[in-house]
Amino acid sequence: MIPWLDTHTPFPDVSEALTRDAPGLLAAGADLSPQRLLMAYKHGIFPWFSEGQPILWWSTDPRMVLMTANFRIADSLKKTLRKVERSRREGGRWQVRFDSAFEQVMRACAAPRRDGPGTWISEDIIAGYTGLHRMGYAHSAEVWLDGELVGGAYGVSIGRMFYGESMFARVTDASKIALAYLVRFLRAHQVSMIDCQQETGHLASLGAAPIARAQFLAHLRNSIELPQITEWEPVAPLAPDS
Repeated sequence: MIPWLDTHTPFPDVSEALTRDAPGLLAAGADLSPQRLLMAYKHGIFPWFSEGQPILWWSTDPRMVLMTANFRIADSLKKTLRKVERSRREGGRWQVRFDSAFEQVMRACAAPRRDGPGTWISEDIIAGYTGLHRMGYAHSAEVWLDGELVGGAYGVSIGRMFYGESMFARVTDASKIALAYLVRFLRAHQVSMIDCQQETGHLASLGAAPIARAQFLAHLRNSIELPQITEWEPVAPLAPDS
């Protein structure tokens, strides 16, 4: 049995998460307030549940992470990134921005996908994370084409730790473009790890890999104590000679 949380109940220790049936499931209940979400992320816990379910809180072991130094950019994407960066600098059709349309990015991530239904991102989730955004803890990377938002990614930033949440694309490679700019920015600010939460083939193709929860938590504890990043501006994702 997992514990049921009310608004004021603290999270149990992550060592109490289930190891069978629903590995990583830690607790249920409570709320999705910015304060509760912030507490969760500081302890390596994240919410994930489907429509009609109670709020479910997880701490998976192993944990899927992307070391920013290991991010893989395919040759075809490099060509696209050069085009986008040239356009961005010259005020052309392609633009990349951070935090100019955070809620729009969340809603785009929540929209139904071509290959299936929408994500678990509910109105309560949107309210909680936009609250974190107003507090300076949640951020979006956005790709714009001819003034239209065509791709993006968002996540939570605490100290020098970044927790990736979701991405979307309305044109080919737009989510990868957003991620490339985000990863390069984080590397420039000494963020070495992005939490990806759960293992997928797509994340693995980008360089992510699972690590033990104990290793993840040790890194997290050190990283969240470092100074918060306050200036969020896109950085060219490729070195000049790449």
